[in-house]
Amino acid sequence: MLSVFPSSRPSGFSLVELMIGIAILAILLGLAVPSFQTWLQNSQIRNAAEAVLNGLQRARAEAVARNTNVEFVLGTGSSWVVQLADGTDIETRSANEGSRNVTATVTPAGATTVTFNNFGGLGLNADASAPFTQVELDSSVLTAAESQELRVTIGLGGNARMCDPNAPAGSPRAC
Repeated sequence: MLSVFPSSRPSGFSLVELMIGIAILAILLGLAVPSFQTWLQNSQIRNAAEAVLNGLQRARAEAVARNTNVEFVLGTGSSWVVQLADGTDIETRSANEGSRNVTATVTPAGATTVTFNNFGGLGLNADASAPFTQVELDSSVLTAAESQELRVTIGLGGNARMCDPNAPAGSPRAC
């Protein structure tokens, strides 16, 4: 005979099953968080390198478009300014824009400015200082083994490119 009140089966999770699921999730997160933090720091390096490369390309393009000298001035960290020779800013970028923990090392040491002439090539800096020819970008919080440093180089013709100094020879990413 059919019952008006069918037998009910328990549905859902028991407290023990829920606690086991949370424990497994906590273990997986504990293993993943260090890798995720390393990935985030390496993303900051790439972000800073791409920003410097884009700033150099913008300065070069502005020099050609305006038919005058345009300076790219590298600040602390990965901040920079693209400006006219008279100091009028065209574009700026703060190091806090996605690359807070990145350090930039220029060659030659102490150089901060690259001037592009109206042909897009390297020009003379207004203060007669030597222009930098490369920028090494690295993390200030990761170990050398974890960090994936990048390099931005500037050729004599004014062309800039980003490369990986640790990539194997023959790789298109290699310097």
